[in-house]
Amino acid sequence: MTKRVLFIDDEETIQKVVQFGIHMAVGWDVMTASSGPTGIETAQTEQPDVILLDVMMPDMDGIATFKALQSHPETEHIPVIFLTAKAQTSEKRQFNDLGVSGVITKPFNSLDLPDQIARILHWQI
Repeated sequence: MTKRVLFIDDEETIQKVVQFGIHMAVGWDVMTASSGPTGIETAQTEQPDVILLDVMMPDMDGIATFKALQSHPETEHIPVIFLTAKAQTSEKRQFNDLGVSGVITKPFNSLDLPDQIARILHWQI
């Protein structure tokens, strides 16, 4: 069965690169959302297998979005992986302490993302 990925990021260019890269590499379906509130709504209705979440977004950042996802019974079970330029060890530790499934550092190669996601979530590709 094809994996379904929700990518929440405010930058449309990055959305397209990730969507194209993942689809080309492994054929997974990638849905996108440009804000935290839209991402939460999409996650509730679409029930993706994983959520890739940008940390730095205007209005509702990735941390607030993650906490909101965790507070809803419909979305609390969905693994969330942060995508972030904040690569300091202390920041990664802070993100992991929140309960995210993993952290992928920007910049990244979109064709390598499925392997990174699979490694974090112990999926077979």
